[in-house]
Amino acid sequence: MNMSYILDHLDVLGIVVATVVVVVGFLKWKFSYWSRLGLPTINPTIPFGDGKKLIVGEHSIGEQFEEFYENFKARGLKHGGVHVGVKPFYIPIDPELVKHILLKDFQHFVNRGSYIDEVNDPLSGHILSMEDNRWKNMRAKLTPTFTSGKIKMMFETLAKCSVGLKTLMDESATNRSSIDIKEILARFTTDIIGSVAFGLDCNSLKDPDALFRKYGKKIFAATPLERVKLVLQFGVPHRVLKMFKFKATNPDVEKFFMKAVKDTVAHREKNNIYRKDFMHLLIQLKNKGAVSDDDKILNEQGKTAENGLTMNELAAQAFIFFLGGFETSATTMTFAMYEIATNPHVQDKLREEINTVFGKNNDQMSYDGMMKLTYMDKVLNETLRKHPPFGVITRQCSKDYTIPNTQITLKKGIDVGIPVLGIHKDPEYYPNPEIFDPERFSEENKSLRPAFTWLPFGDGPRICIGLRFGLLQSKVGLATILKNYKIKLSQKTKLPLTMDKQALVTTTDGGIWIEAEKIN
Repeated sequence: MNMSYILDHLDVLGIVVATVVVVVGFLKWKFSYWSRLGLPTINPTIPFGDGKKLIVGEHSIGEQFEEFYENFKARGLKHGGVHVGVKPFYIPIDPELVKHILLKDFQHFVNRGSYIDEVNDPLSGHILSMEDNRWKNMRAKLTPTFTSGKIKMMFETLAKCSVGLKTLMDESATNRSSIDIKEILARFTTDIIGSVAFGLDCNSLKDPDALFRKYGKKIFAATPLERVKLVLQFGVPHRVLKMFKFKATNPDVEKFFMKAVKDTVAHREKNNIYRKDFMHLLIQLKNKGAVSDDDKILNEQGKTAENGLTMNELAAQAFIFFLGGFETSATTMTFAMYEIATNPHVQDKLREEINTVFGKNNDQMSYDGMMKLTYMDKVLNETLRKHPPFGVITRQCSKDYTIPNTQITLKKGIDVGIPVLGIHKDPEYYPNPEIFDPERFSEENKSLRPAFTWLPFGDGPRICIGLRFGLLQSKVGLATILKNYKIKLSQKTKLPLTMDKQALVTTTDGGIWIEAEKIN
């Protein structure tokens, strides 16, 4: 072996060692960010920071941030800082700090910090991801579509979909078979959202392989690839992702939904079709620039308004309404069914309320009747406390912000992770948090808790725009089932419940299976 060969390899080794030293030094410096700022932190380690359990798949996002919350809370701290990968997150613990971020000082935290690239990933350009004035303008346009009057207008569609749900439940009760209630309820909400958002009969309840159900499943598929994409969005600066033309949306999903929207819009505009649904309101926004109470979808000139939605913007809003509307409501109803099945006294009381309210309307479902189901409201609120669909709320500092009663300044661009699951399971606010108790949400008990300790929909100006619609369809689904069937938990349900670590929306590992007995 000649000397030049050895020297060459020593040079390469030296470069490798030097590179490793530089990278390690850089990461140590990055991970000292919160310490240098004077904010309590945990113990970030290379290369995962504090987020190893999330990154390697041992924790869901909600569970990881719940662990952060419990760490800081146990130390008597009001806030702290962590790193998920190299990305720093500010973690507010005190509800008063949460209130400042979501409401009082909202102008500093307008954005969610969600990934958006409308050029390469057009369906990412929805209201949840939009930022600054674009978000503000879109919110102003969409808010009139979610008023009580507009939702009441859509109620007939919800009620029609309950017929298919009852048919499936009848089959299960007759056959005495266990059913994966999440699958049934997801098909129910898919039919509702497909009809309301796209004006299409999805037929998911009749056909589990219907296209909208197929692509709805793809959106939330907990595959290794989707897990990696989720972690990248959470732990890698978005400017880096954009450089590589990263796509959060599955290309097949994008192709299907873009076509579904364009075909629907073209058909309605060509034939001047009016339907009492969300799509009608979106087409009005596209062509008239505003929502109106009439049945017209074109402006007086028959052209698109200058301030109207583009087709891509319209498609993205329809997509997020579908995405948020079918999965989160199905998740909420699923966990409600679990809690109702394991708490018979809650089930009996809820059924009694449903029968009383329906009995005053010739045993028929009505919008006004749904509004009178006050005990059901408590049941859903407690379900959302114990099993929030999203265990963390994100915000991003949009301009430098000095944390109240401190000398610490959060710089523009720093992300905030509000640990919803941790707050919801804090015994200081909810004694014996694992016990399901709808009376936590009586007016008296609510008044005893600090504000901003119940956050399944967020709060402040960026609170979920569709929360009333989501709760309404959940009430319709639960009322349809409980009025007609007694339910109990099937032995196929794995107990105790464990959460799917790969899922974006809170989901059980193995599903929740129930058995239904028809009430004569």
